[in-house]
Amino acid sequence: MDKSFESQMDAFMNHIEVERNLSRNTLDSYGRDLIKLMNFCKKSGREHFGDVSPLDLIGFLKQLHDKGLSTRSQARLLSALKSCYRFLLEERACTVDPTREIDTPKSHRNLPEFLSMDEVTTLLSQPKIETPRGMRDKAMLELMYAAGLRVSELIALNLEDLDRKMGVVRVFGKRRKQRLVPMGQMAVDAVERYIRDGRQALLKNQRASLLFVTSRGGGLTRQAFWKNIRRYADVAGITKPISPHKLRHSFATHLLERGADLRSVQAMLGHVDISTTEIYTHINSVRLKQVYDRFHPRA
Repeated sequence: MDKSFESQMDAFMNHIEVERNLSRNTLDSYGRDLIKLMNFCKKSGREHFGDVSPLDLIGFLKQLHDKGLSTRSQARLLSALKSCYRFLLEERACTVDPTREIDTPKSHRNLPEFLSMDEVTTLLSQPKIETPRGMRDKAMLELMYAAGLRVSELIALNLEDLDRKMGVVRVFGKRRKQRLVPMGQMAVDAVERYIRDGRQALLKNQRASLLFVTSRGGGLTRQAFWKNIRRYADVAGITKPISPHKLRHSFATHLLERGADLRSVQAMLGHVDISTTEIYTHINSVRLKQVYDRFHPRA
């Protein structure tokens, strides 16, 4: 391997793309982080990753912190650097890992925001189901909330991913990991109506394998669905900042509030690590404290 920042970075990026099958977003993030480090270190006369010292890394991270980079983003960046150095050591492209001297910054996890059950009901009632587009949007909103889907998972669904008799949907999550999630009868009814009366009206004489389509025969983009959900929230009078992911947060929060166990919610959300799901138990703890403070006579 040629000893230059560029060649070492290219080798590492090829490795994580081919061997680790990381998502495109993760690959792009790692690439940007490594380029930032490379440009910073070149100013100090460093020629390759093996030249970089722990002091160089500390100076690099301090510069980013001073520019306002969040703790979470710093942790992600350091994770990328640690992965890169592990690879370079294995390939004997360098002999020292300067990241070993640096601890990952502790990040404060913000509690995810969510909609109340009444707000969800109001939002889901906004699409005009007399029109093909309204039927599609109603089905998308109902299914997203019923199954706790990510927007990328929702727009990628194919017709064959639905088992309407069983009331389940097959979802391909991060790294194409497959899971089966119940849909619930209201979502099944909305999807049935859309497929029966709305989908072909949108497609006209076109063919498509995607479940949710536009009049051009393709699928919706994440940005298009984002605009739709914000428009319906405005009409519904919901003043909270809205996003598709808020329906996913609401799905998890409402299940736990009504007695669902954490492992089941983890499986339905497609979380690999249960600690990711546990954040929703903190929401419930905060809400319980608020209720206590408001209603207990000696609070």
